[in-house]
Parts: sequence; C-alpha cells; structure tokens
Amino acid sequence: MPIITLLTDWGLKDYYAAAVKGKLYSQLSELKIVDISHQVTPFSIEQAAFIFKNCYQDFPKGSIHILGVSTEESEKSPHIALFHKGHYFIGADSGIFSMIFEDHPEKIIELNIPQDSDSFTFSTYNRFVNAALHLAKGNPIEELGNAREKLAVKLQFKPAIDKDTIKGMVIYIDAYENLVTNITQDLYKSVGKGRKYHVLLRGEKINKIYQSYNDVPIGEIVVIFGSNGHLEVAINHGNASSLLGISLNDSIMIEFESKD
Repeated sequence: MPIITLLTDWGLKDYYAAAVKGKLYSQLSELKIVDISHQVTPFSIEQAAFIFKNCYQDFPKGSIHILGVSTEESEKSPHIALFHKGHYFIGADSGIFSMIFEDHPEKIIELNIPQDSDSFTFSTYNRFVNAALHLAKGNPIEELGNAREKLAVKLQFKPAIDKDTIKGMVIYIDAYENLVTNITQDLYKSVGKGRKYHVLLRGEKINKIYQSYNDVPIGEIVVIFGSNGHLEVAINHGNASSLLGISLNDSIMIEFESKD
C-alpha cells in the first residue's frame, strides 16, 4: 500500500487534517499517511513549493502527494493529478508545480471526477482524497480525467547577477528563523570563480561562508550553504529573522573582489 503525504496551510488548530485523514483511513485502513507540514503560510504556494521540493524525492516511488495549499478551482487553476519520476501528485494547477519540477512531468491529467459536496471551499477533502484513493488502489491515473499538455507557470524571482555581485533575496524562514535565500552554491561558484568576497545584508558584512552553524561562537551570525544548496543566514543558537529584523523578500548580496 503506497504512502500518501499531505502538505497544507491549515495549521493544527482546526479539524481539516483530521477529517482528510479520517476519510482516507475509512476507505483504506492500511494506508500510511505522512504529514509533510500543515504550517505553510496561508496561500503561499511559493513556500509550499520550497518545502515540498526539498523532501518529496526522499519518499519511495509510488507515493501519492496531496498539495492542499491555495486549492480553489477556477478556469486558470484547474485541479490536476500528475505522474513524474515514479511519484503521483494531486493539487491545483496554480503554478506551484512549475516551481517544484525542473523538467516537464510525464503525465498531467485534469481531474473530472465529481466532488463529494456542492461546497468548493474544501477541495482536498471533497476531491483530492478521492483521486488519491483511486491511485492508492492501483488504478490508472488516466481514468481520473483528460490529459493536458502544459502546466501553469509561476515565475520565481531569480538573483540579479553581474561580473562582481550576486543580488538575491530571502525566500524562506524556517522554524529556527534561519534565513534561506535564492542564491545557490552553484551560482556562487560560477560567478565567484574562487575570488575573495563578502556577504551584505541589513547593515551586516560577513567575510566568510562557513561549513556548519557551530563554526562560530554562540550568538554570532553564520552564513552557510544548507543541505538544499541554498545560501542561508543564521545565528548560532539564535533566531536570525527576529534578531536581525529580516523578513521574507528582503535582499542579500554577495560582492566579489573585482579582477580589474
């Protein structure tokens, strides 16, 4: 029996996650359900995409992933099921999948299975669960609807680059209030080419990118490339976002020593 994962912006106060799990278990009691997160900032498909992109491939092939963020259906954002790299995905075509996949999915199906309710405010419960159960029972994804060729595209902000600088931004703040940016290690290497540098953010100037948080004393700012390959700003045993006054979308820059 495959794993079904849930990624939503419901939080933990309300009944939504419990209702979805109960409906799944009532149909297939032997299911394994994994909560990726229910703490996505409401309606933030960008945050959901970042979280999901960094973990879904760690699940076994055949897993079914329900993305319950910003799921209201419209002509521009139909409900879809996807198959890609051995995994199944169910959600709204809001642009979220274009931020997750680097290449085109192998199969895209627009769902035409009916909802269980006339209400359109709880799509995950009223439609996505039924699609997930269909797949969990081993049925073909093609039976869920009609094939589509394209996904909606949501353009992400990319760092601005010239020969001596990379200008990026904070794209994610984790539970430790570490600041994750859109500057990747590959980009840093390709622009820097081994040159001396410093990192600038909100009046702070850091002259070294470290390997781990504990490479600096407790309470000091540390810049590293995280396990996901993104440049990250933290405070060892502290909360960088609060203490530095830095929020999502705030800017960060790497300046390299000019060769001129």
